[in-house]
Formats: sequence, structure tokens, C-alpha cells
Amino acid sequence: MANNKIELLVSPKNVEEAKTIINAGGVKYIDCKNPSEGSLGANFPWMIKAMKDLIPIHSSQLLSAAIGDFPYLPGSASLAALGAAVAGADIIKVGLKGPTNEEQGIKLMKNVVKAVKEFNKKIMVVVAGYADRSRMNSSPDFLAIPTIAAESGSDFAMLDTYIKDEKGLFDFLNVEQLIEFKEKAQNFNLKVALAGKIKHNDILKIKQISPDLIGVRSIVCEGYDRNIGLIKADLIEKLKMNLYE
Repeated sequence: MANNKIELLVSPKNVEEAKTIINAGGVKYIDCKNPSEGSLGANFPWMIKAMKDLIPIHSSQLLSAAIGDFPYLPGSASLAALGAAVAGADIIKVGLKGPTNEEQGIKLMKNVVKAVKEFNKKIMVVVAGYADRSRMNSSPDFLAIPTIAAESGSDFAMLDTYIKDEKGLFDFLNVEQLIEFKEKAQNFNLKVALAGKIKHNDILKIKQISPDLIGVRSIVCEGYDRNIGLIKADLIEKLKMNLYE
């Protein structure tokens, strides 16, 4: 089992939740998201800015921002990504909902990367695919995501789930498939992120895979409800204990 620390990315939807995460400590990535707009639902520019302003200047914490489960619209995606960059995001996440293959995914993400890196080379870009693409009408295969990320000049390869119900990451991909995903991404010198209704009984599998980070919301929300429940400090603490014990 690998020994590298698996970092946490926790996704607040408002300033109150962002404060809870920052005050809890031990969470490297604050991920501005709007759950009501989907798996990688985009929040508003002023919400990104407000969350960025909460992070202490010399903190190692980074603000990430999702810009949506994107259709195959490279121009719209690049504009949205630039908007998130201007608002203060250190990391920008794009869900590849519309592209149906590697070629389309690369074209969309190349334009996103160009828009973001010309504004600020230090901003990182995440290419997110969907483990449950079998329930969708489009989106590239999960093993195409590292190639798309590498060919477009992105920094992270990520897997999430598109439909948010009781099914999670491991209902669609097993440990061996996710290790294959991780190794392919690492061969391209990409960071690896996993998300998708991760539960406490999934943590042993997560440790076995050893991605660079996991993205969560439901598991740290009251009632395990990403839409209605609010993020709670004690639930963040419980997750950290389980992940780092």
C-alpha cells in the first residue's frame, strides 16, 4: 500500500460552509461548487471570490472551482474557465459531459487551458470524467481522461459520478480499474483525483488505490445529503480520522 498522503478536497456551496472547512483544518482544497447545477455545478463568480477571500494569505490551502458538466462547447468552456480564474480560483475543474471521444475532449480542454494559462500560468486545470458514463448519452471512456488531460496541457485527471443518487464510484469501477487509471495518469505526470459519493466503507479501497486526492461533499454533510445538508466540522473530523488512521 502506498504511503503518500491522500489530500482532501471538500466542496462547499456557500461562505458558511467554506468557513467550516477552513476552520476544521486538514483540508488542502476548498472546492467552490453549486450542487443544484449538477455533479460539477458552477457557482457564481462572486461566490468564488468570497471563498478565496476567506483563505489566509500564507495558507497552503487552495481554492478550486467547478465550472460545470460541460457540453461540447469549447468556446463557452474557455470563457467560463477564464471567469473562474479572474474570480480567484487556483484550480479549475471541467466535467466532460458533452465530448464523446478523446479528440473532442482534447479540443475542449486545450481551449480551456489556453484561456486559463494565458491569464495566469500558475492556475491548475482538472479534467473530470464520469465513472458512470454507462448511464449517460456521451462523455469519454474513463481511461481516455488521462490522455485528454495530458494532450491538452491540464494538470489533474479526475473521475466523479454524473448522476448523484445512492450509487457511487465503486458501483461502476473496481479497484483494479482505478489503479489502472491512476497509473496511466501518473505516467503522464498528472495528479490523480477520485470522487463520486465516496462512503466510509470505501476508504480502505481508496487507500489501496492511493490517489493524490479525493473529492467529497455528501460524506461531510448532515444526513449524507449533498443538496439539503450542510457541511459539518465533526463529519470532516470523522473522515480525516478514517482516512489518516
